[in-house]
Amino acid sequence: MEIQQVGRKTLRGKTGHGKGRKVPQQAREHLRELLGDMPRQRELLIEALHLIQDHDRQLSAAMLAALAEEFRLAQAEVFEVATFYHHFDVVKEGEQGPPALTVRVCDSLSCQLAGAEDLLARLPAMLGAEVRVQAVPCVGRCDQAPVAVVDQFPVAGATAEAVVAAVRDERRSCPVPSVSIEQSLQEGAYQTLARLLAEQPDKSALYVQLEDAGLRGLGGAGFPAGRKWRIVAGFDGPRMLVVNADEGEPGTFKDRVYLEREPHRFLEGMLIAAWAVGCEACYIYLRDEYAGLRALLAREIIALQSRLPFELHGWTMPAIHLRRGAGAYICGEESGLLESLEGRRGMPRLRPPYIAEVGLFGRPTLAHNIETLLWVPTILAGGREVFADHGRRDRRGLRSFSVSGRVCEPGVKLAPAGISLRELIDEHCGGMQPGHELYAYLPGGASGGILPAALADEPLDFDTLQKHGCFIGSAAVIVLSQHDGARDAAVNLMQFFRHESCGQCTPCRVGTAKAASLLEAPSWDVPLLRELSQTMIDASICGLGQAAPNPVLSVIRFFPDEVRS
Repeated sequence: MEIQQVGRKTLRGKTGHGKGRKVPQQAREHLRELLGDMPRQRELLIEALHLIQDHDRQLSAAMLAALAEEFRLAQAEVFEVATFYHHFDVVKEGEQGPPALTVRVCDSLSCQLAGAEDLLARLPAMLGAEVRVQAVPCVGRCDQAPVAVVDQFPVAGATAEAVVAAVRDERRSCPVPSVSIEQSLQEGAYQTLARLLAEQPDKSALYVQLEDAGLRGLGGAGFPAGRKWRIVAGFDGPRMLVVNADEGEPGTFKDRVYLEREPHRFLEGMLIAAWAVGCEACYIYLRDEYAGLRALLAREIIALQSRLPFELHGWTMPAIHLRRGAGAYICGEESGLLESLEGRRGMPRLRPPYIAEVGLFGRPTLAHNIETLLWVPTILAGGREVFADHGRRDRRGLRSFSVSGRVCEPGVKLAPAGISLRELIDEHCGGMQPGHELYAYLPGGASGGILPAALADEPLDFDTLQKHGCFIGSAAVIVLSQHDGARDAAVNLMQFFRHESCGQCTPCRVGTAKAASLLEAPSWDVPLLRELSQTMIDASICGLGQAAPNPVLSVIRFFPDEVRS
């Protein structure tokens, strides 16, 4: 190595190669074969990681180095993204990679109630060392609890024997719903979009129609949809549309069910929103656990684009990009989702600016979940009354409740806004399971708090449960009976939040870990838990840390006998 003396500074010449791990030629060639003609763009980094993981069953140090070289990124950048997401198996040099097959057993609350702990205890010995058994967070099938996923094949109502049979069945494949565009067109899909493109109505009138119908964001935040369209349209383009299909909240599975049944009604609603707001591209961010839906959407998007069952009338239809999550609950937070779409770790952004103004790739961005977009063509075709004329107790609209737990008939239940939990169970869920009596319930998934049976007649809707320290969120209802404990539920949920914290901010990163350890004590230190909870609520960057204490505070408030040994 040449050393030159310049004044008081010593300059070292090149050593023969760049910084970081040297890329083996074999890894370079293997990577290029896997990537094919994929553009080497930062936004596709996670898609490239999936290609490697799917083929090699791991991400080796050599392949990560090759990927960094191919995408012209620092190796540290690629490594930090790969290690952020739970579904990537990063293997360092000298380490042994994972077994060829992984069985993931959901241990979130609904599956825990249904026997997930027994599965996790029995399966390792039954499957042997050649199969890895992992406890994982919610896989979006709470109505089928307990659930195990063999590779990408979900085993509903799983028993140990059924999982072993699935492992041994070499013919297993991820089920893909059979819905087709031909069937959907016969049922009236895209007629509303076709009419709007032909008639070219005043777009602001559509915003008013959605506002009059009372359609709000049904992914959890509840922001009025028409107002959101108006705000995003008010910023200079180009604009983007992002679909949040990463429903990772334990207890939530309605988007999965609706996509399995009506993918083209969703796509029509998405395209209407893109046309009405002036979005030049649509990005669908689908959680990785939904492999069958990914195959369905990929197929049906191609079918839609190839036959285009409506006249464009001068409109340029936006590009539709289907993107795959990688197992990170935090990416359900809209700005964390945008970071992931841009090929980074899914860490939420500080706000302002809000994504309506500075969103995906720095452009004004309209973000919606699946169910919100499903309602758009129905409301614009049938008028405000098809949605707004429903409701109980002075509430307006319809809500899709994901119901799981101790009910006879779990599933997605379409019910009037303002319905009570007791009515929901009796009218839509076939009542409680035999031998079970209502004890408590979660009205809004992991973060929505826990309410006692004494409050089962409260209306379930946005803004009705805040007085009890709870909220409906995405309407994920988990029902507990006298055989369950609210304290045990809070422990399970806090462990989930600790596992899913992105680690960006100290109140959430340290707070969830500290709270989880405090909850293990025979008697809870209530003053300390209150103080810790308030700090997390006040100082966390995003909703994960702000809402994580809700189940704990609910137990302290409504179930005081359970906090003492």
